[in-house]
Amino acid sequence: MQTWPGHPYPLGATYDGSGTNFALFSYVADAVELCLVDDGEDGTPTERRIELTEVDAHVFHAYLPGIGPGQRYGFRVHGPYDPANGHRCNPAKLLLDPYARAIDGQIDGDESLFSYRFDDPTAAISAEGLNEDDSLPHTMTSVVTTPFFDWGHDRPPNHDYANTVIYEAHVRGMSKLHPEIPEEIRGTYAALGHPAMIQHLQELGITAIELMPVHQFVQDPHLQERGQRNYWGYNTIGFFAPHNEYAAYGTRGEQVQEFKGMVKALHEADIEVILDVVYNHTAEGNHLGPTLSFRGIDNAAYYRLVDEDQAHYFDTTGTGNSLLMRSPNVLQLIMDSLRYWVTEMHVDGFRFDLAATLARQFHEVDRLSAFFDLVHQDPVVSQVKLIAEPWDLGPGGYQVGGFPPLWTEWNGAYRDTVRDFWRGEPSTLGEFASRITGSSDLYEHTGRTPIASINFVTAHDGFTLRDLVSYNEKHNEANGEGGNDGESHNRSWNSGVEGPTDDPEITALRARQQRNFLTTLLLSQGVPMILHGDELGRTQGGNNNTYAQDSEISWMSWDLDEDQRDLLEFTRSLIELRRDHPVLRRRRFFNGSSSHTEGLPDLPDIAWLDLTGDPMDAEAWNTWYAKSVAVFINGEAIDEPDDRGRRVVDDSFLLLINADASDLTFALPEASYGTTWHVVLSTDREAEHAEEYAAEAAVPVTARSITVLSRPPQDPLLSPDRAVAPTSSRGTNAHGTTSIENPASQTPEAPTTPGQGA
Repeated sequence: MQTWPGHPYPLGATYDGSGTNFALFSYVADAVELCLVDDGEDGTPTERRIELTEVDAHVFHAYLPGIGPGQRYGFRVHGPYDPANGHRCNPAKLLLDPYARAIDGQIDGDESLFSYRFDDPTAAISAEGLNEDDSLPHTMTSVVTTPFFDWGHDRPPNHDYANTVIYEAHVRGMSKLHPEIPEEIRGTYAALGHPAMIQHLQELGITAIELMPVHQFVQDPHLQERGQRNYWGYNTIGFFAPHNEYAAYGTRGEQVQEFKGMVKALHEADIEVILDVVYNHTAEGNHLGPTLSFRGIDNAAYYRLVDEDQAHYFDTTGTGNSLLMRSPNVLQLIMDSLRYWVTEMHVDGFRFDLAATLARQFHEVDRLSAFFDLVHQDPVVSQVKLIAEPWDLGPGGYQVGGFPPLWTEWNGAYRDTVRDFWRGEPSTLGEFASRITGSSDLYEHTGRTPIASINFVTAHDGFTLRDLVSYNEKHNEANGEGGNDGESHNRSWNSGVEGPTDDPEITALRARQQRNFLTTLLLSQGVPMILHGDELGRTQGGNNNTYAQDSEISWMSWDLDEDQRDLLEFTRSLIELRRDHPVLRRRRFFNGSSSHTEGLPDLPDIAWLDLTGDPMDAEAWNTWYAKSVAVFINGEAIDEPDDRGRRVVDDSFLLLINADASDLTFALPEASYGTTWHVVLSTDREAEHAEEYAAEAAVPVTARSITVLSRPPQDPLLSPDRAVAPTSSRGTNAHGTTSIENPASQTPEAPTTPGQGA
């Protein structure tokens, strides 16, 4: 076989149409062998070994003419096996390429994958008793892929955060039971791009789908022994490779083409694709884990080791290891991976699992760490959506509100407060008000705006929305861990009975509570995220930790009863309401500004009212039992222009929120707030309301429910029987709301002072 010197960059296997360049970094290696893996006649893999003799800056490389897509390969790294000093090279182990674009197969848990014997793990912390069994027959292999794909006219939807509604989803769980998708492709990338699935997402109205991990991950041997599987996928081994078990048409490069086809189909439907990525650790685990890739290539360069005992790993993730975020090679790997998924796979953003670990350049969480610097300076990665899970398990790891500008965050405080409020916890009204208005207490001090807050009530980790209102306790018996797994403090309320019930009052209450959560979520300032299936009333039977439940416990059921269809339609209407009204998705925090329109009442951008329709006073806020409030949101005081620089004018809203156990009557505010109000929705589907209410009218609000009212703008320029002043022009933006052109932008003689005329 011809072997040419090749190039040290790019790392990985790069096919150019005539052959493939292979490049692997290892600072510690004495020698590296490239192993080309083929299928043997008896099904046992065979290999051809080629020593990589060209080395530049610790990168071993070669170019092989004639080697192309579909070729399986791996590396064997010769070097020190000295765990006490952080080195774990073992050429008996076939290693995955950290830059592999596709990976074939799965590990089987065989002893040969480990560098010690199961009956004597001494070699895991010393050089004695090293296991030198060949791992090739039992491990995964890297695959050469083609970079060529017909993207056609694909363009990113590019929804800004204010217009974004995120849908957290699982590739397999979404489609595994969908009756309109061909059975042979269910649970795959192809299924997620199927017209039936896309129709559901479009009709729901979401703008972005956030996929749980699709980087190649490992099936944990201990789960395989229990007859279970890693369902969630937070166990990455390949940061460039789409997970092969989600492919319908093959795993020797076909998964890359299939993933791209899925992205292309979602983009055509104007839906962004966001990936949940796990750069904080790898699937190799702690010192007793298998040797699959990084550990055998250059353990000390990739992993954070305990300073005083480098045979062990410094773990802030709860998985056994953490990547070394001050290593230039780790930072290069992560940035190369992020750029690859944006430029080659066309994804639109990332949600970073346990992102606080990425900020640990040394031991503490540092928002000025090298990782953030690299992201901010990168012309590609800095332009996509960046969402942090702002915590990890290490000291000082809870960092909600602590990430720098450009980043948004999963707002765990929002989740906790909204859950507490609706389950009736005392003294929560004040914080509830902060959360639904964008959490300025968390984000404003760093110069960020409401869109920094990714609001959510439920996510993959925990109860579904239906289970949140049906269970007080977790029911994880199916996991086989004796109930020791999963969160025990769920801030849930079962509405009076644990689990399923035929009691019509409890059933109605649970349905109302689900609508309360969804209404709160979608009418809050910030960016809403819905868990897949919550719009259908999906249940996991009280299991709040389905990480190993690749089964009907976790999969979405599409066999809907009347209540589930009603909830789906209600969710659609809420998303549509949010989409149509920019006052419900402001780009800036409320600040007390008003419309300042001559001849109209000088109303603030937001007002908090009590049951009498008067402004809330300190006593009303601080009363421990206070569980109700009316919120006036002024559509004529949106202190921000639209995309064309026009003043935005919208309907104004009154949110009558009653989390009390008793029915309450709200008095509407006096006429300056609005003379006539119309009911937009009630989370009590049985509530009877007048067609319209006058100022100061009494409006009944059912226990534990929300009633939303609206009125059109009072600005006389917007009245249909008045001519628009010649210095202004009216227009309707993409969401059906009215904008007034800024007169200062219409004439060249207009003042140029920033903000004048706005």
